[in-house]
Amino acid sequence: MEYWDIYDSNKQRTGRTMKRNDWILQDGEYHLTVLGVVARPDGKFLITKRVMTKHWAPGWWEVSGGSVMAGEDSEDAVKREVLEETGLDVSNAEGGYLFTYHRENPGEGDNYFVDVYRFVMDFDEADVHPQESETDGFMLATLDQIKEFADQGIFLHYNSIKEAFEGI
Repeated sequence: MEYWDIYDSNKQRTGRTMKRNDWILQDGEYHLTVLGVVARPDGKFLITKRVMTKHWAPGWWEVSGGSVMAGEDSEDAVKREVLEETGLDVSNAEGGYLFTYHRENPGEGDNYFVDVYRFVMDFDEADVHPQESETDGFMLATLDQIKEFADQGIFLHYNSIKEAFEGI
């Protein structure tokens, strides 16, 4: 069973935990998630397509990410998620933490912070090994391609993380 730390509105651990996806959070309580934008020096980004069996946003494009486990810090979590979902080890990549945003869903028990990271490293398609249970393929996309997916409404979190794609 996976557990998540519960955070307060200042993104400080409360000392309490919750079971994964056990939406019990009160207003003013949050869990912490991470997103890792992986870019190459040529300006292309690694994006993955969500499997069609996903309950939420099946078939949409996204960057790697997930929840921070209880006791884990966000940098370790994003490195773990990128490795699990793509096979890429970003430990020695350039970049790191960029910013945090949050979402509040009053009455739903699902309030969360998102720590956004960007890693730049040289890799090619042969280095990518997508997690089959999570992804239905991947692509090395240009920013224009990502914007097109966002315009079609099939790229997760784009408006919240678009600045993470700039400046490569």
